[in-house]
Amino acid sequence: MTREQKIEQFILRNSQNGYFTKVSTIPYKFEISESRAWEIVGEMLSNNLLESIHDEITGEMKLCETGKTYHIKGLEMKRKREKFTSFNKKKK
Repeated sequence: MTREQKIEQFILRNSQNGYFTKVSTIPYKFEISESRAWEIVGEMLSNNLLESIHDEITGEMKLCETGKTYHIKGLEMKRKREKFTSFNKKKK
């Protein structure tokens, strides 16, 4: 399996598990340069294999499987709500 295929599988696996993949994790996880990571991501985006959004706080690009953006955003919001609720319960 090529490095590009491994990266694609990693992103798709994260999507299937309900998580985005930040572009910044790719060079670290796969030990490639940041510019090479962007080349691979750009190719996948142009081939419609992936979709991207930007983090509302950091502005960082996050990737997911095509068609899963809103589903994963919903899961993220649910996880944040649950975390906030559990934090407030511990606080009391």
